[in-house]
Amino acid sequence: MLREFFIGWGRPMKDLKGYIFDLDGTVYLGKQLIEGADIVINSLLNQGKKVLFLTNKTIESRQRYVEKLRSFNIHACLENILNPTVTLIDYLQEHHPDATLYVIGEQPIKDELTLAGFREGMAPSEVDVVVLSWDRDFHYDHLNFAYQAVKLGAKMIATNPDRTCPVEVGDVPDCAGMVGAVEAVTGKKIDVQIGKPSVLTIEAALKILQLKPEECVMIGDRLETDIRMGIEAGMKTALVLSGITTEDDLRSSAWKPDYVLPSVSGLLSDKRAGC
Repeated sequence: MLREFFIGWGRPMKDLKGYIFDLDGTVYLGKQLIEGADIVINSLLNQGKKVLFLTNKTIESRQRYVEKLRSFNIHACLENILNPTVTLIDYLQEHHPDATLYVIGEQPIKDELTLAGFREGMAPSEVDVVVLSWDRDFHYDHLNFAYQAVKLGAKMIATNPDRTCPVEVGDVPDCAGMVGAVEAVTGKKIDVQIGKPSVLTIEAALKILQLKPEECVMIGDRLETDIRMGIEAGMKTALVLSGITTEDDLRSSAWKPDYVLPSVSGLLSDKRAGC
C-alpha cells in the first residue's frame, strides 16, 4: 500500500492561497490535456486563488505557453507563467549585466536573451557566460565551442537539471544531457543552476504570487525538482503520478510529498489518495 509512504495531510489544500503547477506531466502530456486539469485550475481561478504555472522548459516562449493553456480552455495569462528564461535574465542582469553569452539552446531562449540586451559571442574568447539549456539540435560544434570558452574562463549557467521530459509516448532526453556533456569534457561543474529546484526559482515564484511559502502548494510530477523545491521552500507539496514519477520511485525517494494523487483532477477533493 502506498499510503504508508505519505508524510501527513494537514489541512485541505483548498484552504491555501497559492497553487504552483508544473506543466509537462502535470497539466498536460505533449498535446494531450490531463483529464480534469482544466476544471480544477479554472475552479481555483474562479475562487480567487493565485495560480502560477512553473516550467523548467526553455524551448517555448511564455506567450506560447499561454496559447497552449488557452487551447485547453485554461484561463492563463502571461503573468501566470514562469520559466527559467525569465529567472535567468533577472540573474544575469543582477550579476553579469555586461556579459557576452554563448547559448546552447533553442531559438525562443536566444530571442528572449537578445531582447533583454545580451550579446552572443562569435568566438570562445569573447564569451563570459556559457548558458546550457535544452537543445534538441545539440551537436559536437556546440560542445567544442562551450569547451573552448570554459577553458578560457567562461562561467557555466544551466537553465534546469531535468534528465528527461514526459511526452505522450513516454519521455525524451532533456537539459541534463547538454549539461552532462559539457561538464564531462571540461572537468568542471556548472556555476549556477537556474530552474527548479533552485532557490532562485523559489524566490521568483513567491515574488510573483506575493505570498509566503506556507500559503502555497507546489504540484508536480517530479520528486527531485518539483517536490524537492516545495519542501525546501517550506510549501505544501503534491505529487501527481501522471508524469515521470512512479510509485516505486516514491518509495525509494528521500523527498516525501504531503499529498500523492493519481492526477490533478483529484486536487481539491477531501478524499485522501491511496493505492
